[in-house]
Amino acid sequence: MIAVPRWFALFIACLLPCIASVSIAGELPWSGARQLVVVTTSDWNSNQGTLQTFMKSDRGWQPAAAAIPITIGREGAAWGVGLHPMQAGLAKKEGDGRSPAGVFRIGNAFGYPASVHTALRYKGMSDSDYCIDVSTSPLYNRIVDARVVGKKAIEGSTEPMRRDIHAGGDHRYKLGFVIEHNNNGATALGSCIFAHIWKSPGEPTSGCTAMDESAMEALLAWLQPEENPIFVLLPQQEYARLRVEWNLPTLKGRQ
Repeated sequence: MIAVPRWFALFIACLLPCIASVSIAGELPWSGARQLVVVTTSDWNSNQGTLQTFMKSDRGWQPAAAAIPITIGREGAAWGVGLHPMQAGLAKKEGDGRSPAGVFRIGNAFGYPASVHTALRYKGMSDSDYCIDVSTSPLYNRIVDARVVGKKAIEGSTEPMRRDIHAGGDHRYKLGFVIEHNNNGATALGSCIFAHIWKSPGEPTSGCTAMDESAMEALLAWLQPEENPIFVLLPQQEYARLRVEWNLPTLKGRQ
């Protein structure tokens, strides 16, 4: 048997965790993402935050545009159900007024116009489109057309997708996209989570992420499905804790 020098054994012992971490990082469900929408807040209970966009290049994550102000759920954030591993702490529940924290796929875009400038799959909403927030419904957390599923199927839902028609001219869903939280519709874990226009500057939401209309227009124009865009929402302390493990960008001046 060939004797191995002690220094070489120690070197290998130190290297193995690094190799393991690279392997784990490579297996992240969002490893193929080349666009990131990152929302951070000061803490779990803050309903104000900042949105930044990043594009992956040969040099890693690079900022794609200037940061913008956003609002989230009126009660802050709680861990959602997405692409990320399960985390200890407060979990998102239906009606809790919190936005889901974690890493999520970006789903379809929606709005009031028949068409908008976006490469995302888009559907213009009609007065019969609803997102079902009734947790006992088999259609929970899905956008459905009452003309297709029947009026009885939308009974009790508080999320008409044409809020301008059903909610006194509310323009919040004029432009937006789905954040795929609880995509399998597990009972009472939260539903109808979107990025959309805010009702007024700085006004929090019931669990979505809201912003100025011009910012939403720019975001929809920037997102490209072939780049596998991902949405991340985390309080700053959690972002700092998970940034390296989750292969997230460095946020200038914060992490």
